[in-house]
Amino acid sequence: MTIKVVKSGAPRPLANYNEAFVVGDLVFAAGQLASDFKTGIPPEARKQEGFPFYGSDIELQTTYVLENLKRTFEAAGSSLDHVVKAQVFLTDLANFHGFDTVWKRYFKVPPPRTTIGCTGLLVAGTLVEIDLIGYVPRSGLKHDVVTSSIPRPLANYNEAFTVGDLVFAAGQLASDFKTGVPPEARKGTGFPFYGSDIELQTAYILENLKKTFEAAGSSLDQVLKAQVFLTDLDHFHGFDSVWKRYFKVPPPRTTIGCTGLLVADTLVEIDLIGYRSGSGRKHEVVKSAAPRPLAHYSEGFTFGSHVFAAGQIASDYRTGVPPEARKQKGFPFYGSDIELQTAYVLDNLKKTFEAAGSSLDQVVKAQVFLTDLKNFHGFDTVWKRYFKQPPPRTTIGCTGLLVADTLVEIDLIGTKS
Repeated sequence: MTIKVVKSGAPRPLANYNEAFVVGDLVFAAGQLASDFKTGIPPEARKQEGFPFYGSDIELQTTYVLENLKRTFEAAGSSLDHVVKAQVFLTDLANFHGFDTVWKRYFKVPPPRTTIGCTGLLVAGTLVEIDLIGYVPRSGLKHDVVTSSIPRPLANYNEAFTVGDLVFAAGQLASDFKTGVPPEARKGTGFPFYGSDIELQTAYILENLKKTFEAAGSSLDQVLKAQVFLTDLDHFHGFDSVWKRYFKVPPPRTTIGCTGLLVADTLVEIDLIGYRSGSGRKHEVVKSAAPRPLAHYSEGFTFGSHVFAAGQIASDYRTGVPPEARKQKGFPFYGSDIELQTAYVLDNLKKTFEAAGSSLDQVVKAQVFLTDLKNFHGFDTVWKRYFKQPPPRTTIGCTGLLVADTLVEIDLIGTKS
């Protein structure tokens, strides 16, 4: 499928990625933050030193980012009214209220949204990065709002949207939005050794997502892509124990450690993309020669012209980080761990995309999670070797990845001819 590069009047990033792509009816935008990429945070996105109690940095930054994303979507032949999925990464969740105050001014019918605490962003002093997917409203194409019986969120977003055959769900966590974490999603205080908070929370979320997908004319069997954000990666085993009960053929998945979620004591947020039953199409599982993960997910799925890959890290799932992805002990100043790991991951993703009938040249959206943002330069040095036309990209600092000593996880969506 043809990829159209989008260029607007928004500031050009310093790193190796494009502002947005239009592929078919969909718009994939890079994550944007409050920078002009010349001075850092520009004056219009920060409070004035002489007026420290006038304005709000998070509100000014959110406005700056959304104004630029508005330009991006207009250049793509779309608008913010046609956004179908949003992910928001905050360096401090205490800034959420100020962010959401601005957000509601930009969206008449707010899109499904996932909001995560992250360890940092790529420009000093930036507080928020916003990552959007939308569509071009041509030939009468429009989105429909999905509403089920699950708890309604307090913040300004919808449960899910459908557009065409696809279902875009908001990230969900274990809250009834009345009492916080409800009794059925936490261990009884009188029975501290019976049950598991992470297992109960995961089951609570997946039961609600099941209702969301059913209301969208779909099911969990038709999930194409999953992202899982854990406040403590030690909870992964309990999470995955529940996950495997809900998926016969588990979807591609990315699992990241985050600094926090929006409801106190919640441990996990789950973000899903799927498709509707009446489409007459089904997904196909992608299998390549890349190492097989230990956990319960597939390497990739294709659906029509779309390719959804699991997040990949530099592991062979036998020895941890394999020798070819780490510097040799005897040669500590030769090579770079982040460069070796990035190359290892991208070589494996190349295999995944080739097995899907595609290639890295047809990647349309990338998300990159780094355990240390100081590794970004080394990562980006390798990245530019693999992409002639670099895809829109979001880069976030995370608290950890699932294999010891791994430094980067790369999550890709693509298309195929």
